[in-house]
Amino acid sequence: MTPETENQFRNLFDEEIGQLVHQGCSSTDWNLVKVSHDFVPDRIQNSKFTGHVCLNSFTGSVKLVGGITFKTGVYNTWLHNCEVGKNALIHNVRSYIANYIIEENVVIHNITTLAVDGESTFGNGIKVEAINEGGGRDIPIYDYLSTHVAYMMSLYRHRPKLVSSLKAMVAEYAKFVTSDKGVVGAYSKILNCNTILNVKTGPYTTIDGAKKLHDGSINSNSEAPVLIGEGVIMDNFIVSSGSKITDATLVSKCFIGQGCILDKHYSAENSLFFANCQGVHGEACSIFAGPYTVTHHKSTLLIAGMFSFLNAGSGSNQSNHLYKLGPIHQGIMERGAKTTSDSYLVWPSRIGAFSLVMGRHYKHCDTTDFPFSYLIESKDESILVPGINLKSIGTIRDTQKWPKRDKRTDSNLLDLINFNLLSPYTVDKMLKGRKKLLAIRNTSGEYATTYSYNKMKIDKRALDRGIILYEMAIWKFLGNSVITRLQGGNYKNNGEVRKALQADSKFGLGHWVDLSGMICPFEALDQLLESVENGSVASLEEVNSGLVMLHKNYYNYEWTWAVDVLEEFYGKSIKEFETEDVIAVVEKWKESVLGIDMYLYEDAKKEFSMTKKTGFGVDGKNGAQELDFTEVRGEFESNETVIAIKMHMEKKEGLGNEIIELMNKVVVFQQ
Repeated sequence: MTPETENQFRNLFDEEIGQLVHQGCSSTDWNLVKVSHDFVPDRIQNSKFTGHVCLNSFTGSVKLVGGITFKTGVYNTWLHNCEVGKNALIHNVRSYIANYIIEENVVIHNITTLAVDGESTFGNGIKVEAINEGGGRDIPIYDYLSTHVAYMMSLYRHRPKLVSSLKAMVAEYAKFVTSDKGVVGAYSKILNCNTILNVKTGPYTTIDGAKKLHDGSINSNSEAPVLIGEGVIMDNFIVSSGSKITDATLVSKCFIGQGCILDKHYSAENSLFFANCQGVHGEACSIFAGPYTVTHHKSTLLIAGMFSFLNAGSGSNQSNHLYKLGPIHQGIMERGAKTTSDSYLVWPSRIGAFSLVMGRHYKHCDTTDFPFSYLIESKDESILVPGINLKSIGTIRDTQKWPKRDKRTDSNLLDLINFNLLSPYTVDKMLKGRKKLLAIRNTSGEYATTYSYNKMKIDKRALDRGIILYEMAIWKFLGNSVITRLQGGNYKNNGEVRKALQADSKFGLGHWVDLSGMICPFEALDQLLESVENGSVASLEEVNSGLVMLHKNYYNYEWTWAVDVLEEFYGKSIKEFETEDVIAVVEKWKESVLGIDMYLYEDAKKEFSMTKKTGFGVDGKNGAQELDFTEVRGEFESNETVIAIKMHMEKKEGLGNEIIELMNKVVVFQQ
């Protein structure tokens, strides 16, 4: 007992001991039982105390399910080496509670065992074999693991000094939190559970009906409570704030990030789930689930892969079993990828950002330089349709819904998420993809109808359209950047325009990376990585601070990159730009933005076609189908997404005209 605790607590008076014995209580040594100065023994009944026990005062009451009111206190319980906070309720512990600090206003009701056995790290430092079942990418988890630090530890194995430094920091943290005492945070509820061993919980945790929890941390707080529900079995885990794990879900060796939902018999092992992931019914094995990885189907297996912003269709499956030296194969589906029902990929494969996988693919596909594409199976062939997802209303709807579905309410967000659809990361891939498509067309001759690329087939019409779509998206991004830079300015000559267009950050050129949700230039990231390697960044807090700075400076870095690409794509240095060049870029931007929006408008219209009305108006006649469809789905022109597209077109056209007018004023000034 610490000196501070000694001041808070006193020995029991003889008459209090007598009353406790009369109320069915016992102790191997009443001298080891300490109580607060305002303690009254009336609410301690039929309980046993062994080891050092500290009891606070109990004067309140709590409401249980069904409207039952229960006075706080300790009833029908065996406490061993425990401290019980003010106005806690501990009732009906079938076995015992050992080695726990139970904070104020906690409710523990109808459980079997709650104990810490020896020293525990409570899940911190546990190694998770994500991405590769065969090992080699193990990630030690800890309470505040972010998707970005996990990305570096798992994928940057070509930089062993970096990985070993990060692992050493995690080991240091795990050592710091190691204790032979667990904590049940204030205002938590542990109800109707079986065994809970070596688990610490933050404030406002609810554990209701869990079967077994072993070696883990539940990092709940008042801003973002955690719920662990009925039938759940978890071992070697960390659960972050705001998450919900219920309905007989099975978790083994997993990190579960902020705002996640694992529900309805979901099964996960050796996996990482970061912000706002959802797993329902299905199964995960050795996956790195970056932000917004979602699977809602019983027949879906995600295995040995890395995903983010994924929507997995029913029956989606990946195979890492085409091996002779163990399950060493792995795959990557970049941000925003989707799979249709019964899709299949054989690892190793890599699917480009915002792409759709349809059918079964038995060849090792790599579409990383062809984002926004379809990968379709036809007669055992993998057919690539480049850029076609840029025309899909579904792609736009996804990017709009992700920020709205952010379930994180914690003020301390672990994962830094960039939701931008067009960024240097995706636009750079489109630039590369466009060049590759042009090269394929040039080398194959003008009369070819089908092209082969990297074990995939590309139809001529799809290739030609892909080039056009990529060009439109590139101009859309570059025009957005120029307009954002110039908007609201007051320019009197070309010199002032050029000055406004100058890059103001040395970082941003070259290769960009998606650090599982956070987009940044590799050059700037590399500076942080080198600082970790040489020891000038020596703590996890400093690493996270460095990542926050990268995230905050995104738009400065983006403009530096955009200037470089604009000069090459437009064919003129920014130092030589004049007002007519800005106008030319904006006109090209308007043409591209309105063109893409029109594609989206036409794609949305398909959802209201006669084919889509099949099954409506059952048993009705004389226009019942049309009326039933309208009542359920609404009318096309009043659809929320359609209205948003039309408003976007009007807004962007007005914005383009505003910049053109601004440039025309510069011409007048100069005259």
